[in-house]
Amino acid sequence: MKKGIIFDKSKKIFPIIVMAIGIVLALALFIMRLNLVAVVNVAYMCIVVALTILGILFFKKLYLWNFIGYGVSGLAIVLYYAIWGADAGFGAFSSGKAGWSSAANALFAGAKDYNFFVRLGGNLLLILPCIIAILALFFVGKKQFAKKGVHFAVTSLLSLVLAGTTIFYVLTMNLRSQPNVDRLWDGHDDYLDGVDKAKEGSPNVLFILMDDMGWGDTSLNGAIYDTPNMDRIGEEGLNFDNFYSSYSVCSPARFSLMTGRYPFRGYADNVMYPTIDTLSPFASTRLFNSIEMGANCDGMLGDEITIAEVFQNAGYNTGAFGKWHLGDYGEYLPTNQGFDYFYGSHHVNDMTPFYHVSEENGEYEIVHGTDEMFVDGKKDQSKLTEWINKEMTDWITDKVTNSDEPFFAYYASPWPHAPVFAGDEFDGESGMGTYVDCLTEVDYYLGQLFNTLEELGVMDDTIIVFTSDNGPALEGSVNELRGGKYLAYEGGQKVPCMIRWGNNNGLWKAGSTVKNSATLVDMFPTLIELCGITGDGGKENYLPFDRDIDGVSMLPLLTNDEVIHTPEHPILHMKREKLKAIQYTVSTESILSREEYANYEYPVLTDNEFITFKYFQKIQNDNSAFFDKFRKNWLHILSDDIGENYNRAVTYPTVAEEMNEKMNEIMKNFKENRRGINEEYYNNK
Repeated sequence: MKKGIIFDKSKKIFPIIVMAIGIVLALALFIMRLNLVAVVNVAYMCIVVALTILGILFFKKLYLWNFIGYGVSGLAIVLYYAIWGADAGFGAFSSGKAGWSSAANALFAGAKDYNFFVRLGGNLLLILPCIIAILALFFVGKKQFAKKGVHFAVTSLLSLVLAGTTIFYVLTMNLRSQPNVDRLWDGHDDYLDGVDKAKEGSPNVLFILMDDMGWGDTSLNGAIYDTPNMDRIGEEGLNFDNFYSSYSVCSPARFSLMTGRYPFRGYADNVMYPTIDTLSPFASTRLFNSIEMGANCDGMLGDEITIAEVFQNAGYNTGAFGKWHLGDYGEYLPTNQGFDYFYGSHHVNDMTPFYHVSEENGEYEIVHGTDEMFVDGKKDQSKLTEWINKEMTDWITDKVTNSDEPFFAYYASPWPHAPVFAGDEFDGESGMGTYVDCLTEVDYYLGQLFNTLEELGVMDDTIIVFTSDNGPALEGSVNELRGGKYLAYEGGQKVPCMIRWGNNNGLWKAGSTVKNSATLVDMFPTLIELCGITGDGGKENYLPFDRDIDGVSMLPLLTNDEVIHTPEHPILHMKREKLKAIQYTVSTESILSREEYANYEYPVLTDNEFITFKYFQKIQNDNSAFFDKFRKNWLHILSDDIGENYNRAVTYPTVAEEMNEKMNEIMKNFKENRRGINEEYYNNK
């Protein structure tokens, strides 16, 4: 009697093409070294399974070439993650939801010394059900049964089992891969090894970064409610009229603060997602970063030199509190990026999962879990400000009391990022809704923290910086600015900024206003200079020498309100790996000295010693009624038009042309040397 299913080894063109596609995809995975290609390979495996089922149902055939294509593609995925995987290789089961200790779970979680064979074993275990299913189908398909109906039924059943195991593999496969970028570890280590120990009497640093807080959200900048403790920083220090984030969304802005570099340098051009959202569904967020950021990056690369690492190597106690949002495992964790201690969330409060961890030495445990942040099925994050401030206050108190070294504390508030919450004592307190209640609570706890610094006797010995990562989203004020979060207009990147340092040795007068522009990338070189951090036995303003630092020290701005962002050092407004606008300040005289503008008598020229230009090559319309319209070749003069209301390119055509050429030059340089590598340094290594 004929067998129920024919095992076809003939050279029919379509099955051979299917196999060839699998081989090409496998080769592409090793050539391109991208997570996305691994996903395409597993999608191909699913398609092969579907073709196998259809072949059984409609043609009563199993094709050898399908088996080969499926096997080659699956083997390529396993070998790829065994060679270039970023953890032990247990895929979606390498979950950090419950926290882990690498020492206690070395094999499962991926200890620091895991090797090729650990990764190979982990990845083989994930694909093992697929291997068993396809081998069973292969051998059963080749056999002849006495009854063709039984043979057909068994092969059909096994094909369904193969489909199930393949889908399960899609859900659980490893998606953590080593970054496929130029690594800068040598320069990272050489620079940090050269950092000198801080001098006696070096100031402490408290850096406060708000989340989605608008330019007009402090009463010092015109808010219709009171923020007395935020205002105190500016009233007793400096308040900036024109301070900018270096991006209009969270993660890239934080990257700029930490590194003094624009996020394009580190493939950090968009929001970073959790990599541990394990089956919810398809382990989806585990893939987002490698697509959004590219090159398999899952956070701020470990070979970036962070401001925390500089201070840590200078002998400072370093702690981070609140929202990290620069990666959630391995080299991306805050305590692998220069912080001795971290308390808070690796993710954003509108992402899943969301919890608070206590972390040291790259190992963490959840101390406030998901269950505490949900009540009756609804999110309840009303305790976040209280928890963060208690942890930070206790840490600062301990370091001041029990250590002779200064501290660098990074307070990254999760507020007022939506969904917004306020503690029970503050809920309804402002009469203006939860957004203002939330900021009122943040302001109150800042006052409590300042009281602690006063009691410890270090308030005036601490540089306090207050700013935000970008402009507001759903609520919040930008005053008369245009746009908001995620847009390169002023409302998206112009943010409040204040700096207080009581014992500043006369560098500036308390209560002063800074008129000229600065940006978040400037904080890295500025804090190094203010704190007197040196390197190689006394070199001042000791900055990394193996890579470009995009920021410039703000000291001339802080002391004399001098222009620091000139055509040679423009402020960049970027979005999704594209430069949307540049901005710089020039003297009015330099404009009037041009023949074409010599007779201009516009108020902006006669009333100002300097003029600030901002130029867009192309920017989307912020009016949702005209979402399909774009502004092209758009020149603004922020000196008299902070609302970006009028295009002055027609009036100042040569300025627009020069800025357009400057933008092209910057992007060309970025693309040719994305990471800003000092080739001379690495060529001499």
